[in-house]
Amino acid sequence: MIMERQKQKVSILFMMFAVAFCTFLILANIMEVKVVNVCGFTATAGLLVFPVSYIINDCVVEVYGFSRARLVVWMGFAMNLLVVLFLQLAVALPSDTSFDGQESVVRIFGSTPRILAGSFIAFICGSLVNAYVMSRMKVLTRGRGFSLRAILSTLFGESVDSLIFFPIAFGGVLPVATIVSLVWTQAVLKTLYEVVILPVTIVVVKWVKRHEKIDVFDSKDIDYSWWKILKLD
Repeated sequence: MIMERQKQKVSILFMMFAVAFCTFLILANIMEVKVVNVCGFTATAGLLVFPVSYIINDCVVEVYGFSRARLVVWMGFAMNLLVVLFLQLAVALPSDTSFDGQESVVRIFGSTPRILAGSFIAFICGSLVNAYVMSRMKVLTRGRGFSLRAILSTLFGESVDSLIFFPIAFGGVLPVATIVSLVWTQAVLKTLYEVVILPVTIVVVKWVKRHEKIDVFDSKDIDYSWWKILKLD
């Protein structure tokens, strides 16, 4: 059943999407500390799971609409911030004399402020740009072409994410050429990830729509303001 956006209770499936989104986001940020080589390209281990958060974002926008996706994004931001704060507290606490891994803990979890700032700003901007593009394209295409919408929204979102994160985190530390390489490599590889997993995404979206009996189209007067966290239009 296709409907204009309206107030509705939060369903169990929506809650599961939100929990999964937060989990994959936190896991990706923890895995970001390792730099890997993928088919000759330099990337971070977080590449394995971070695109899943964008896929979940696409599913939420497609089924439930922009405002609920915005809520999930900010929930992810809040949970990730909470994890980072507690990890920094764990790093700062004095070690027991029997523990000899403090140096490793600092190296893995003691992220510098600029990297944390870059990560948080890039995540919010990239995720909400992804949700906005997905929402607007769904209205413009009248719900057709989900595959193209999912790919393009991810490309926009991941590009914004990379363009913000790498200059903030590594500007003045890494050569400009390396930063540029990281920006386009991450954006392209994450978008290709979306393309590869797209058949699964399509099946999940169709099943959720049938189960929830909704297919929300954001109305013309929807408020796309990023800070209206609890406003469910």
